[in-house]
Amino acid sequence: MPQDPFQQKKDSILAEIRSSETDLSPKGTIDELCLPIMDLINSHKDMVTTSSCSGRVSVFVEGNKVHEKSLKTGGKGEGGRWLFVTHDYTALPSWMDKFRHEIEFDTEFKETLTPSKRYILYKFEPFILHVKCRDFQSASKLFNAAMSCGFRESGIGSNNIVALRINIKLDIPIGYLNEATSRLVFFVNEKYIELIDGLALGKFKENTRKMKELYQIIENQIINPEITTKSTKVIETKEERRERKRREGLLKQRMLLETQNADLMEELNETP
Repeated sequence: MPQDPFQQKKDSILAEIRSSETDLSPKGTIDELCLPIMDLINSHKDMVTTSSCSGRVSVFVEGNKVHEKSLKTGGKGEGGRWLFVTHDYTALPSWMDKFRHEIEFDTEFKETLTPSKRYILYKFEPFILHVKCRDFQSASKLFNAAMSCGFRESGIGSNNIVALRINIKLDIPIGYLNEATSRLVFFVNEKYIELIDGLALGKFKENTRKMKELYQIIENQIINPEITTKSTKVIETKEERRERKRREGLLKQRMLLETQNADLMEELNETP
């Protein structure tokens, strides 16, 4: 019997997912919030997840922007560095503590700001998931399901890889690197930082809600499609129902915990 190239690739990817070794991402491990939807998709014979991020806040210092007298967008490969990265919204209130000694404030813009400055960017980047599909038909089915629940940034790339994406973003300059002193100069005050932390918290909550919606759409339309004709109805084995309920329960528990923690953070922020 000839070997199935897609199944071979899927088996290799699943072995990496189950491995305890760190991956190539900055975090080094899969985000827990991604696991339910990854498990769901990987249960389909024609699909396998290849990379994921549940959503994160990052604070990033741009890299060198001037090359041979021409101006380029600063990137992490050009001397840029992460000041802070988290996939956990509960870390937001204290994100400056680790490098507060490097910070000074210039809210009056005493120094001239130019495009060549290496800016400090505060970002919220939403959930993204890449899925390799066996063929274009299965890729189209997944793409259409994602589009139907608002994942308008999704697309199908080469080798039938579907990128599931949504436009819930923040990208705000909050300061720059003083290259003469190596100090981080913020041109916004801490009250403004609290404001965008609150905005990011709202993005986290919306992002998780959309992940749950995507999960349900994929389950209903692809994994366990609901047949509504009078002559036919879905028949689920006990094992299939038990596994579906387990996945739903896991996601609901995480959603409940996240909502409770978010409400607590909002109460603390409102306390004088």
